[in-house]
Amino acid sequence: MKTFAIAASAVALALAACAGQPRTSASGGATSNIKQETRDAVLTAKVKSALAVDVGLKTLKIDVDSAGESVTLKGTVDSADTKRRIEEVARTVKGVGTVKNELTVRGS
Repeated sequence: MKTFAIAASAVALALAACAGQPRTSASGGATSNIKQETRDAVLTAKVKSALAVDVGLKTLKIDVDSAGESVTLKGTVDSADTKRRIEEVARTVKGVGTVKNELTVRGS
């Protein structure tokens, strides 16, 4: 239930972020951009939700950004194992094609 609430909140925030964007244009470009931004936001929310349900990762502050099927992870973690685990979890999310792991390990 908690996972659903997190995912639902993330999707709602993603949709709200797109609310101020123009909705139409003669070429349809603005609408296309909104659709892509929404897909990016949904993928970001799905990755964040996957990290939140992992007991060992849910307390970490990891920045997740998405562009198309590419996900970028940023932040600082305590170990190389944690860095690898975060990347593994992100790769399991449906819709993720590539993961750019820019996480840094403290003390490295």
